[in-house]
Amino acid sequence: MVLVAVISLILGVVCGQFFFTEQMIQACSSLADGTLYLLMFAVGISVGLNKQVFRRLREYHIKILIIPIGIVAATIAGGFLASLLCGLPFREGVPVACGLGWYSLSGVLLTNLAGAKVGALAFLSNLMREILSFLSIPFVAKHFNHYTAIAPAAATSEDTTLPMLMKYTSEEVVLMAVFNGVLCSALVPVLIRFFFEVLP
Repeated sequence: MVLVAVISLILGVVCGQFFFTEQMIQACSSLADGTLYLLMFAVGISVGLNKQVFRRLREYHIKILIIPIGIVAATIAGGFLASLLCGLPFREGVPVACGLGWYSLSGVLLTNLAGAKVGALAFLSNLMREILSFLSIPFVAKHFNHYTAIAPAAATSEDTTLPMLMKYTSEEVVLMAVFNGVLCSALVPVLIRFFFEVLP
């Protein structure tokens, strides 16, 4: 599955760069959105059929926030460390990391805030996070635990990396992944703007 995902991504880049027209790309984008909604519907059916999932979620209460809080905190810490290692100002490096894998939004936001160079860096680094998520989810799920597999995906755990999480984890984890993805996605613009404005 990982190999198929990587090959599909590479083929998509090649087709988008050399073969597809703007109209074809827009049609593919609409098709991708429809496929994602269908996938979410299928996940909903699967979760709804499992009566134990909601019982377990009620048991978690506030603990359901531990995963997204941990992901965001580790990402921010990683942004500070990467800024130091790469010689970037914190106000650029940390917001780039705060894209949480949502490369399209983070690229646009940071282009508007800090210019094309930082916007391109945000786009590429968050795209790489998504690609590395595809590669690491099977390994993390096997060698650590299923909940830990949500961490590499961050904001993408509700959409693009959801099929990988469905394949390698459980229905309960998938429901947590969707919740995590929604929360992380909502935080992306807030975190990017906050750290860009407050850091030196």
